[in-house]
Amino acid sequence: MSEKIKFAVVGFGHIGKRHAAMINGNDEGQVVAVADILEERRKEAKDILGDGVQVYSSIEELLKNDEVEIVNICTPNGWHAKQALWTLEAKKHVVIEKPMGLNRQECEEVIFKSLQVSKQAFIVKQNRYSPTSVWLKSLIEEGHLGKTFMVQMNCYWNRDERYYKVGGWKGSKEMDGGVLFTQFSHFIDIMYWLFGDIKNINARFDNFTHKTNTEFIDSGFVGFEFINGGLGTINFSTSIYGQNMESSIAIIGEKGSVKVSGQYMDQVAYCHVKDYVMPELPPANPPNDYGSYKGSAANHHYIIQNVVDVLKGRSQITTNALEGMKVVEMIERIYQEGTYLA
Repeated sequence: MSEKIKFAVVGFGHIGKRHAAMINGNDEGQVVAVADILEERRKEAKDILGDGVQVYSSIEELLKNDEVEIVNICTPNGWHAKQALWTLEAKKHVVIEKPMGLNRQECEEVIFKSLQVSKQAFIVKQNRYSPTSVWLKSLIEEGHLGKTFMVQMNCYWNRDERYYKVGGWKGSKEMDGGVLFTQFSHFIDIMYWLFGDIKNINARFDNFTHKTNTEFIDSGFVGFEFINGGLGTINFSTSIYGQNMESSIAIIGEKGSVKVSGQYMDQVAYCHVKDYVMPELPPANPPNDYGSYKGSAANHHYIIQNVVDVLKGRSQITTNALEGMKVVEMIERIYQEGTYLA
């Protein structure tokens, strides 16, 4: 067996634990270090990963560990870009959980530094690996739908007081950034991956149920044009009662129409395309389950495999830092162009 790649995980919350499990579940990956500012999480890391893992109370101390080759950033959104920069400055590769940052400028700084030090920056966009996403990509790239006329994306999830706990970082403008960054950036990434950039944005926003526990709006609708042609809309809300309702995308094309829906954009609801037979898709992985709420598909093992393959010289990055920056910049523009009713 080839030598294992030595990973470190910074932030040992829900998503950090997921990263660690996927790394150690890979035959060519190994978690050798963890950093978290909370003592109880450092203890959890020792309990879960064993005494062979070095545990630190800060990323600064962890980055002095010469054994570490690559660092997975799993901290609150507002720290992603800054900690990625520190990692690259320490001459280590970096895996950055979504979003890459909360503005274009800090993402550009990460890209510039990665080029300066000749280290890789991987961005986590695991929804690209979902069977429905892979199928939609093939439909578009192979031209089955012809010209794109219209695209409608709906993201209707529940995030209530069970999620936004008093004293936590979620809900903070500085550390969370807003629902388009935290809850729905994966779906905006899929739209960008399929259809490219957007222009002529018009948006209206409101805050229906989160006035006391977030510093940003919870709902909105966004209209725009795709630079490659066609009209698009995104309708989103985290004010859905009780549980997630749906994440869906409907595509109206010259030669046919399709709709992928379900709570996590994981089910084909409609497919009628000229001279085309719908293939049988493999089942989607279940969503990440965080107890009182659920997130996107549990596809992180694909991300880790891609990291291993790239560092072993067997493959290219599936989501590079330029694409990660582009999604952040699109969300930034949507927020800037909107009319705020809240």
